[in-house]
Amino acid sequence: MKTILITGSSSGIGKAAAKHFAHKGWNVVATMRSPERETELTLLENVLVTKLDVEQQETIEQAIQMGIERFGQIDLLLNNAGYGVMGIFEAASEEQIQKQFGVNVFGLMGVIKTILPHFRANKNGLIINLSSICGKVTFPTFSLYNATKFAIEGFTESLFFELAPLNIRLKLIEPGVVKTDFFGRSLDFLSLESLADYQEYSDMVQPLLQETIDSENTSSSELVAETIYQAATDGTNQMRYVVGKDAEIFLNRKKELGEEAFIQYMNQTYS
Repeated sequence: MKTILITGSSSGIGKAAAKHFAHKGWNVVATMRSPERETELTLLENVLVTKLDVEQQETIEQAIQMGIERFGQIDLLLNNAGYGVMGIFEAASEEQIQKQFGVNVFGLMGVIKTILPHFRANKNGLIINLSSICGKVTFPTFSLYNATKFAIEGFTESLFFELAPLNIRLKLIEPGVVKTDFFGRSLDFLSLESLADYQEYSDMVQPLLQETIDSENTSSSELVAETIYQAATDGTNQMRYVVGKDAEIFLNRKKELGEEAFIQYMNQTYS
């Protein structure tokens, strides 16, 4: 039996992935910031629910060690934990900027760096990073979130090369909008109280973004979990997996139009 460690397993994609892998016979180390609140995953025999906060290094170390002690080794790391800031960049506080990168980029890096000695000792390992269509296409008022997902794309692609000789593989999952509680649970909206110059633009663009979020082309957490499982088990060196019709539409349009024309297309779409 193989073992997967998942960050951010309390809800959404992380929880769906934990359930999917468990039902497929994998051992699962389902980590989250508040494991004491979890009531569903704790009922599954081959699932260890434990604390991991990607901004607290000691919890990363403890979760990995507990997973190894419980199941013998960890074969796959799924970096799923995420946080989002939405709104005008100038309105973001230093704390919000730091948290955006602290969770999505530095936290992800910290988990990878901590588990790499284990993977190197086993001469085997797979790391799947949850990116987003926002790592390939930018959207207005998502500048900070876009920045972190672009960072994850570049970081993962570079690691793909340097870890390949050690038989450690890397993959990226790139969903479009996913029907989860992310927008209510893990997304902060920036206030424009003292930045009236942006108000007209913000009022115009938010309903247009909401149409994208509410589109019938969005995906379920379960579909993303199925794609993660496919990436984990297909035995290929494919690095990127796009999930959702909306993601495919945006990426195909960008490819068809080219970079400059696509930017103009997006500007017209959200104005």
